[in-house]
Amino acid sequence: MKEMIPMLKEYAEKLQSLAVFRGILKEKTTAKLLKFLISPTPESYGGFVSGLYEHGDSLTDFLTEIVTEDENPYIKRISERREVPPEIDAAARRELAFLQELSQLTSEEAWAASGEGAPFARWSVHETDFLETYRERVSALHTRGFGIFAKYHAFSFKDGCVVPIKNPDGQKLSQLTGYGLEREKVIANTMALLRDKPAQNVLLYGDAGTGKSSTVKAIVNEYRDAGLRLIELTKAQLGELPAVTEKIAANPLKFIIFIDDISFSADDDNFSALKAVLEGGAAAKTSNTVIYCTSNRRHLVRETFSSRQGDEVHASDTREEQISLSERFGLKVAFLKPNKDTYLQIVEKLALEYGVEVTPDLLTRAEAYALRRSGRSGRAARHFIELEAGKTSD
Repeated sequence: MKEMIPMLKEYAEKLQSLAVFRGILKEKTTAKLLKFLISPTPESYGGFVSGLYEHGDSLTDFLTEIVTEDENPYIKRISERREVPPEIDAAARRELAFLQELSQLTSEEAWAASGEGAPFARWSVHETDFLETYRERVSALHTRGFGIFAKYHAFSFKDGCVVPIKNPDGQKLSQLTGYGLEREKVIANTMALLRDKPAQNVLLYGDAGTGKSSTVKAIVNEYRDAGLRLIELTKAQLGELPAVTEKIAANPLKFIIFIDDISFSADDDNFSALKAVLEGGAAAKTSNTVIYCTSNRRHLVRETFSSRQGDEVHASDTREEQISLSERFGLKVAFLKPNKDTYLQIVEKLALEYGVEVTPDLLTRAEAYALRRSGRSGRAARHFIELEAGKTSD
């Protein structure tokens, strides 16, 4: 035990002195590890192992994960294609060498400094090359990302910060039914973005329940490993678009800024914010970003009869500006309510997916269900089949 404590103390001092990878100290399990290294007791040992088990049973894998996902000055410079000063590069190498050494600390060695006998809880270690692993991560920045963008693929924007959505909608393209031609247009535009080709801002408009939002989310889920990320904003946050684009402008990944179910009143201040972006004003999108909006309206500004009778001298010009907002999207894709045959095809596909037997009676009841609701749609079909699947499982 006495021989082990100086080594653990040295580990603690080196961990506390990290500069390039200092961000890993904010991770709660790393903080528990540091607490143990400073004061190796059975209590601090158990506290650290408990935290480690939330990630797995390997100390090596845990340290590898937090190091490769760390957002630090070294990785930021590389992602922004800026030169890395020699001292920063050397510091990164030394710190990686230390973290590799720390990752080989066994539970038996650690326990020997904190208690007697054999530990109840153990962890595993394995040989690894932190420098080579980090080089591989750097070479894959355009698809893997760094920091929170390496760990998550869907985000919101709150208090001036990009915040991960930890449990995003898991919708897959293979689960979507109908609207294949419409969806292919959006996918093709997204692929252009991923391939550094000109990509358009997209308006997905049409009837409720036709899969507009699901299409966007499923595309992001499908191509997340190709470097695609989603940042979802509300209409009220459109004024923050410049802040969002500034934060991701130098990021090597590709981003869809997603505004769902959007429409405006004639005097809505958010109208100008979106118009500025679409026209390429001061808040214009960067080359790694596109804006995807969904709406139940083709013309995004709600117009009333009373608005046509105002006292504005050039009222027709104002109305033209308002109703032409949708024309500023480079790509507009219509998702309209399906006819009866298409609707029943969607029902049949969903029935197979959910293990529900397709019978003439089922299709008749599916049609009746849609007519009792707001009409035929992919959403109505899914709700009907989910109800039928629930009956089957009883």
